[in-house]
Amino acid sequence: MTTRNLRQQKFWLIVAGAFVLLFSLSFVSPVTAQPPAQETEKYCLTCHGDETLSMTLPSGEVLSLYVAQDDLNHSVHSTVGIECEACHNNISTYPHPKIEYQNKRELSLAYYQTCEKCHSTNYEKSKDSMHAQVAEAGNLNAPICTDCHGAHNVRTPNEPRSLISETCSQCHMEIVDAYKQSVHGAALMKDENPDVPVCTTCHGVHNIQDPRTSQFRVAEPELCAGCHADAKLMDKYGLSADVYSIYKRSWHGVDVSVYKAKWPTIWHDSAVCADCHGVHDIRSTDDPDSKVNHANLLNTCRQCHPSAGPNWTDAWTGHNEISLERTPFLYYVEQFYSSFAPFVLWVCIIYVILQIIRATVDRVRRNLQ
Repeated sequence: MTTRNLRQQKFWLIVAGAFVLLFSLSFVSPVTAQPPAQETEKYCLTCHGDETLSMTLPSGEVLSLYVAQDDLNHSVHSTVGIECEACHNNISTYPHPKIEYQNKRELSLAYYQTCEKCHSTNYEKSKDSMHAQVAEAGNLNAPICTDCHGAHNVRTPNEPRSLISETCSQCHMEIVDAYKQSVHGAALMKDENPDVPVCTTCHGVHNIQDPRTSQFRVAEPELCAGCHADAKLMDKYGLSADVYSIYKRSWHGVDVSVYKAKWPTIWHDSAVCADCHGVHDIRSTDDPDSKVNHANLLNTCRQCHPSAGPNWTDAWTGHNEISLERTPFLYYVEQFYSSFAPFVLWVCIIYVILQIIRATVDRVRRNLQ
């Protein structure tokens, strides 16, 4: 074969290969680079940036279809590149598919389930929460992800920290109002104090449990001890960190410990922290409205001890160790018994030992005779 023929053969092979390649590509959808989330948002906002854009649902409710650019600019989703279709995964073309939902709530209940794709752990926890139990009982207004976190304006839930309680107030307004007046809430709302408990500190975040159960009740002292047994934290505010250890040695604390260990599902009436200090309305002991203020303490005790006399509270030392400065009489009584009881015990032990020795000696003498 001549050189000319070889060149012609190579040429036609190249032409044939190019033809086959072009023919194959004609059956393949062109692959183009996906625009970043910001570009997708701009495209969507050409319509949804119109404040007047809305539609009427079968229920008669008017659903606003407006999405504010400012909400997207500050959303934790948009800033990391999560685009509209990540949540609106049934919308990829225009015109959009017809909305089949009867009302706004039905639409929200359908869309919030897309949260599970990225947040599966928290989603599973929420299914075990008090909110989920209420939803299963038929309450369609039970909170879902978007009720607390928002839809297009999803932001960090604790910045500022007071936002947590403000979010809960959407459903629990009276409780949050009482909390704001408490020693904890006042510090949070005034100074954004990072040390005081917020709603989620005590109730949990996604796996919120029913606080009216016996299990929650017996676990309450340890829950409060998370802060009040922290010596470093209590020193910061001039408070005693011994309150929990002293409570555990009290009759109330011992009784609660027994129930927790043996019968955690059985309700009991031994006093826990909230019984005396309040639940959401906890105040400082020197606050005249505090349930444990000296002026109100007797009435607080009478909740469980209705026959308590006027001198009842004088016998209580509070959550404080007995000391010479605070309770001198009790201090000396304690010192007496803490010395006298071991003395009596040792005398008894010595007496028993002497009796054993005497009985042994008598037995040996009888055997020798």
